[in-house]
Amino acid sequence: MKETMTPKERWLAVLRREKPDRVPMDYWGTPEATEKIMRYLGCATEDEMFTRLHIDHPLDVAPRYVGPPLAPGYDMYGCRHREVDYGSGIYSEVIDHPLAQYTSADEIEDKYTWPTPDWFDYTVIPGQVRGNEHRPIRGGGSEPFLRYAWLRGMEQAYMDLALNPEMVHYCLDKLFAFAYEDTCRIYEQIPGQVTFSYVAEDLGSQERLLFSRKHIHEFLLPGMKRMMELVHANGAYVFTHSDGAIRPVIPDLIAIGMDILNPIQWRCKGMEREGLKRDFGAQVIFHGGMDNQQTLPFGSVADVQAEVLENLAILGADGGYILAPCHNIQAITPPENVVAMYETGYHEGWL
Repeated sequence: MKETMTPKERWLAVLRREKPDRVPMDYWGTPEATEKIMRYLGCATEDEMFTRLHIDHPLDVAPRYVGPPLAPGYDMYGCRHREVDYGSGIYSEVIDHPLAQYTSADEIEDKYTWPTPDWFDYTVIPGQVRGNEHRPIRGGGSEPFLRYAWLRGMEQAYMDLALNPEMVHYCLDKLFAFAYEDTCRIYEQIPGQVTFSYVAEDLGSQERLLFSRKHIHEFLLPGMKRMMELVHANGAYVFTHSDGAIRPVIPDLIAIGMDILNPIQWRCKGMEREGLKRDFGAQVIFHGGMDNQQTLPFGSVADVQAEVLENLAILGADGGYILAPCHNIQAITPPENVVAMYETGYHEGWL
């Protein structure tokens, strides 16, 4: 078969419920995993790897930081990061939480300096797009509770929902406001060119929601809805990432404007693919679905091939599916399994 669409055209066809030439495929992976796959394939660059595996990888656009100088290991929020070796790679973990010392929203308002989009140069964005017009473009979005947990500490952040709700509201309002203005400025630089924006929050564990539905509705959905309305007003689609067992809130996310649901961790409780496709397939595009906890790292090539075929048959029935791993591919994953995923998706995904 011969491709008749660019990656951007392929994504847009799926998002518009039109027929693409084949199912689009996306890639998420840690730097260590990516390097390992490139080495296995003999590719010198990521773009060469994407071409080799027929991956329709989006282009991420972002402004350049020009704000106050940052101390080594610190980000613009004052969070201190440390690289933690987990055996097959390194993650940057937050080890110092600048808002942990405060006991009220008034105290934070008085003593803490919030970052502003004025600390960024957005004029670099058109140059990032130049030469990449054939790719879908991802720009802007929000994920404020993750940032709040970095600012307060993970345990304290969840306790705050019950013990310090006024502080949570105050901080999330600040974080949503930054994300909203940041997204507006990105859209202003490349009007009408952003394909989708990332309006996310991790709401689920392996077994259940991480928050009560009451807290999700009180603290997160109003800000997410405002972000989604901004995305739609600028002609882009809403890409919502939420790990885990989130089935109870999928209707809520659809109701406020979600267009694309990622990552479809179908081994989690209530996330069976058949049920998701049956109940939500007409309302949302599925992105992901390739199990990154068992099949990709520990399965055989045959297991991977079988799962690709299952996803195409279930999640891809009548369209509405972008094949991808259900989180970052890890370095323990055999590269032959990754190659098998994309080669099977390419050979069997023609429509």
